[in-house]
Amino acid sequence: MTFRKQGITRRQLLSQGAMAGAGFVIGAGFVAGKAEAANWALEVQHLQPETMATLIQMARDIYPHDQVSDEFYAVAVKGYDSAEAAPAIEAGIAALNAAAQGIGYARYIDVGWERDRVDLLRGMENSAFFQQIRGGLVTGLYNQKAVWPIFGYEGESFSEGGYLYRGFDDINWL
Repeated sequence: MTFRKQGITRRQLLSQGAMAGAGFVIGAGFVAGKAEAANWALEVQHLQPETMATLIQMARDIYPHDQVSDEFYAVAVKGYDSAEAAPAIEAGIAALNAAAQGIGYARYIDVGWERDRVDLLRGMENSAFFQQIRGGLVTGLYNQKAVWPIFGYEGESFSEGGYLYRGFDDINWL
């Protein structure tokens, strides 16, 4: 028998709050997250709005960074909103939702505990769908220049003469 903790974690509160806010705007055909510091919106053309919201949550669970806002995850998965990719993505999300139903939830984004969502993802990590999303996120998320300062990355150094003379050892976050 598995016992689940009662209550809500900080990460869960923030995640569900962001998804609830996005859910309101999703109905109008947008995936959006609004905070006082940043406003962003992502129009969905070929995917269902709920599918895009699930992709954003999935991206957060695959590459979790509390300091990175949903805006960057949305940009990272935006490439899957194409006529060519949509059928496979919709089918993959349907499989992910079916796995969530197997543990008592209606959809993947309804699974409250990050640990449980990660377990669902581990169950499908060898699938072509998961590998497509995970592989695309590597470049889709980390190639965004606006994300680099969050991680302390200053960009390429070749044009500046390399790292040797630019203070290669000035990283203060290690």
